[in-house]
Amino acid sequence: MTRWEHKATSGLTHLNGYQLMWMLVTFDLPVETKVQRAAASKFRLSLLDMGFEMSQLSNYLRFCNGKEQFESYVRKISAILPDKGDVYVFQFTDRQYENIVRYSDQRRKARQKNPQQLILF
Repeated sequence: MTRWEHKATSGLTHLNGYQLMWMLVTFDLPVETKVQRAAASKFRLSLLDMGFEMSQLSNYLRFCNGKEQFESYVRKISAILPDKGDVYVFQFTDRQYENIVRYSDQRRKARQKNPQQLILF
């Protein structure tokens, strides 16, 4: 059996890497005035409060255990949008995340290794 395959065994569920998802929220918010800066900061802090991790100043990443949880977070983000600016929410599977090519200081980084299995009780 390949890793992440969906299997229910004695009350444990192994999830499939194509069902598990990542969310990437990326945004370009105006910060020209004090009010705009405050709104942008509030938005960023709200993402952190929801469990997102800052990848870059305007890029926040979060793991989701499926489409329903992804949609739940999209609704939450929709409720906290600042008045101005652009916000994009991307979704991709755990398998796609594993294949992202990363560079740091002009060097290609090793592929992200995901856990061999995820077990939910």
